[in-house]
Amino acid sequence: MGLADARSFCPELQTCEHSPQADQAFQDGLLRWAKRYCPWVGKDRGDGLLLDVTGSAHLSGGEAAMLQDMRVRLVQSRLTVRIGLADTVGAAWALARFGEGCAQTGQTGQAINALPVASLRITINEDTALQRLGIKTVGQLADLPRATIGQRFGPSVLMRLDQALGQQAESISPEETQQTYATRLTIPEPIGLAKDVMAGVERLLLPLCEKLARDVCGARVLCLMCRRIDGVDQSVELRLARALRDPHRILPLFAKGVDGINAGFGIDQLRLVATQVEPLPVEQITARPTEHDNGGLHDLMTRLGNRIGLENIQRFLPADSHIPERSYIISPAAWSDPTGSWGATNPRPIRLFPPEYVAAQGHRPPGRFRWRAMSFTVGRITGPERIAPEWWFEDENWRHGVRDYWKVETREGHRLWMFHTPQNPCWFVQGIFA
Repeated sequence: MGLADARSFCPELQTCEHSPQADQAFQDGLLRWAKRYCPWVGKDRGDGLLLDVTGSAHLSGGEAAMLQDMRVRLVQSRLTVRIGLADTVGAAWALARFGEGCAQTGQTGQAINALPVASLRITINEDTALQRLGIKTVGQLADLPRATIGQRFGPSVLMRLDQALGQQAESISPEETQQTYATRLTIPEPIGLAKDVMAGVERLLLPLCEKLARDVCGARVLCLMCRRIDGVDQSVELRLARALRDPHRILPLFAKGVDGINAGFGIDQLRLVATQVEPLPVEQITARPTEHDNGGLHDLMTRLGNRIGLENIQRFLPADSHIPERSYIISPAAWSDPTGSWGATNPRPIRLFPPEYVAAQGHRPPGRFRWRAMSFTVGRITGPERIAPEWWFEDENWRHGVRDYWKVETREGHRLWMFHTPQNPCWFVQGIFA
């Protein structure tokens, strides 16, 4: 049904945009919570969980007490929940989706006999085919000869029936829980001063960085969430130019963001989360001091990056090409290292720009020429250096053949990088040396 038609039936209908990422994050959080009951927890599509409580139910006082505890806790969190418990995954799924209840041990077939055949996790086409033949419940399907089921409806229907009745084994694949790096501080008396918040951040950073150090990791993005007494959350995100786990370096970087927090009537809880974590190289502890990277430069990049964006702080890196325009790449400084070396054997100009035409003739630089409305007299020349085009790239500017580059020093003090195109005799200026 379209939204306009739905509103005609229910004018008070409230809608919001669907966020699959938010649904997945919520399901991941629910999965971590469910591990309080058993260690084997897996996801069921996008809206359910599968728990293998074998050998764990007695820790909660039995199966009935465990289900009641689940229901109470989830209802208190304002969640609508349907729970099914059985000897097999298929029967538990059927009870949770179509019946809701607890099947006694050894009575799985009796518990699901009255459920519709759609509870066997079969496809829509298979369900429709069974309904047309008058087979509406699991019990009716189970009473049919097995050979008839396989021949008429395919092996998948028979497999689902056997899985639900326990005649074919089916296991739960537990989801790997992502490691979380978070610390929380509850304050007995509300605070509102920036220095008090910074003191709380310092207390949170110490255990967080210790946990990162144990896993040989560093935080790249940190999020500080401050809960006010009126229930409103204030957050400060800190994006680091390099992954860090040193609390003494991270703490001062929070100062600007903390100053902008609106404490309202007071803050009673702080939570610090490392939302992006990267592995760091193992540090060898020796008696001799080791050389470290320039931490001051990275801290400066962090301060500037949180104002203008880390991706806007860029650096030039050498590229493997002898073409002047392709001899470098521009990369964000926060995600690249100043590594590599320039492959050109001859010096290159500091300033490089698109070729600019110069009126001159001959295969050697002219004695006098005009460029940018200025007259120049050549004093000394060095060259030529012939550069051929890279045929595997389609570059319109280099389709006319080779270029002969010259380093030209003028009597007016300019040091120009000029080139001549022999195949189409013309002169151009492409760069200026320092």
